[in-house]
Amino acid sequence: MKKYLFLLVMLAFNAAMAQSWTKNFDYVDDFHGGLAKVEKGGKIGYVDEKGKIVVPITYTDGLPFSEGMAAVKGDAKWGYIDSTGALVVPIQYCEAYSYSEGLAKVERKTWLGFIDRSGKEVIELKYKGAGVFHDGLAPVCNDKQLWGFIDRSGKEVISFRYMFANTFDGGTARVMRDGKWVEIDRTGKVVRVEK
Repeated sequence: MKKYLFLLVMLAFNAAMAQSWTKNFDYVDDFHGGLAKVEKGGKIGYVDEKGKIVVPITYTDGLPFSEGMAAVKGDAKWGYIDSTGALVVPIQYCEAYSYSEGLAKVERKTWLGFIDRSGKEVIELKYKGAGVFHDGLAPVCNDKQLWGFIDRSGKEVISFRYMFANTFDGGTARVMRDGKWVEIDRTGKVVRVEK
């Protein structure tokens, strides 16, 4: 019995010591890709699981790591860093979102498009709204406020005819058509009407 009690005390002590570094920061986010976003004095950086600073605490905002990249904000604009802290995509966008399926949604002057991991704009910034890529497709909104879906090359796969569209998940997506929510498959065929 004493052996188990000692073991429990040691586990609790180790857990407390392992997280003691969190007191060095004003805020500690969850870990994503082995790094956690931390805040100190109104600035953001990233630490490893031992609390060691990997990305200096110099940014005004940041997103969790996704696919080895994180969007970071320097003053008023956004760019992307890799897990070593190297700035891969220069700080230049009004808004930036996490990578999904190798592409990240970015915004410049109210227009949205997608960049690859090198920062190349692979899908022109010409949309008024957009979701993220999932199941190989992304919902996008044109300048007529109609939603449709594009593939990773930017090709229109499902035409712009919806009032709103969510991302695909498991082969279907919820869209609003004629004031009603329906579920469509990857060809645009309605597979379920919500009541």
